Amino acid sequence: MSAELRKRKLDKAFSHIDVNGAGAIERDDLLGLGARLLVGFGESPTSVRGDRLVQSFDRVWTALSAQLDKDGDDSISSKEFHAGMTAAFIEGDGFDSVFRPAARAVAELCDGDGDGRVRAGEFRMLLSAFGTAYDDVDDAFDRLDHDRDGTLAVDELVEAARQFYAGDDPQAPGNWLFGPV
Repeated sequence: MSAELRKRKLDKAFSHIDVNGAGAIERDDLLGLGARLLVGFGESPTSVRGDRLVQSFDRVWTALSAQLDKDGDDSISSKEFHAGMTAAFIEGDGFDSVFRPAARAVAELCDGDGDGRVRAGEFRMLLSAFGTAYDDVDDAFDRLDHDRDGTLAVDELVEAARQFYAGDDPQAPGNWLFGPV
């Protein structure tokens, strides 16, 4: 992957979590993203799916803070995020153990009826929680919906997350997971 594409994807990922624009990510920021997802999908944090999401986001924070918070201030700067994500989760093998369970928990939360498929409206709610511009959602969905059936399989959504965060193919559909980069 080009250094510029990697930078744009990591900038976008950082901004999803640092919604207040403070320039640093803290545990509450990540858990706040989880809360936006739960509220958007009308899911209780104590339900099976809600608890799975909360627990997986907490594990993501634990891993991120251990790997990325080099100065030990319980926050992750943009610089720490870029360097650490690249070393541990893009060039390293940390995606499967850290991000895949969270991506699956998010995808399963989006699958409201439990049929293994995420519909366009559910995808719109997902991207809204991540702060994606409304006008970018349809393009993102269309690029991910390979068979053009109007749904995304939960596994396809998880794979799109892997392509976005850890993939190195500049043509991968997952690069569009959160809209254009």
